[in-house]
Amino acid sequence: MSTTEGTQLKAKDFKGKVNPDWCPGCGDFGVLASMQKACAELGLQPHQILTVSGIGCSSNFPGFFNSYGMHTLHGRSLAVASGAQLANHELTVIATGGDGDGYGIGGNHLTHIARRNVNLTYVVMNNQIYGLTTGQISPTSRPGMKTKSTPFGSVETPINPITSAIMAGATFVARGFSADGKQVTDLIKQAIQHRGFALIDVFSPCVTFNKDNGYDFFKPRVKKLEDEGHDASDWKNACEKAMEWGDSIYTGIFLQREAPTLGDCEPVLDAGGPLSQRSISVSKEESQRIIERMM
Repeated sequence: MSTTEGTQLKAKDFKGKVNPDWCPGCGDFGVLASMQKACAELGLQPHQILTVSGIGCSSNFPGFFNSYGMHTLHGRSLAVASGAQLANHELTVIATGGDGDGYGIGGNHLTHIARRNVNLTYVVMNNQIYGLTTGQISPTSRPGMKTKSTPFGSVETPINPITSAIMAGATFVARGFSADGKQVTDLIKQAIQHRGFALIDVFSPCVTFNKDNGYDFFKPRVKKLEDEGHDASDWKNACEKAMEWGDSIYTGIFLQREAPTLGDCEPVLDAGGPLSQRSISVSKEESQRIIERMM
């Protein structure tokens, strides 16, 4: 954190001290580069940002990005990120992870963070497989997909994270493709600037274990919503576009709307600055009595 307040940083200034250990060609490299560029273009400083992750290949993200960071439990990144954001609402809080971490074991947290409209950004690197554990189906794997855990083909219906987030109450829901760095950078910038819960689901191909949904699969199919004049306030059309999965797979902002955040609805956060920077109102004696009762 050796940057000076007010200095305009470049993308390279957000490079972490640890080099990424992802497989060559992994889509996560593109997401990392877009995040670095987005934060630089927004004029943010590393000490103003907290990145929080769960477990998985993409969840190593905080180690590769120059900011405050927390590598937490599998599927629990949003719970930790929510607590951090409410404790210090002056921080730019960004949760990162993968489809297994976010939509599988962490799916319940996605639902409740969305309905509470916590003011944070969640970037999911969706490779449609469990890559860290060497290739099992994930919640977004297609029916019939053959993997180590489904040698005869998956019989499960995949989750649709876009419609799920919209129905749960998220106020910013978008999708990107890691090979389109400009679009992903723009989406991240808009998500961070949005006041409320923002989900960006990014197609991030796993070149090692997912042979079904690679770059060759997505490149001829992805189409941008903005090219079709999509109205991001129309949740019905947003859901219809999100459910298309064939010759056309849409990227861009599906839904964006304004609504009070959880922080807006908590009176204790209205004045006095971030909770983490306030003096404790409990006396030393009272604290001691509380501790003794808990022992």
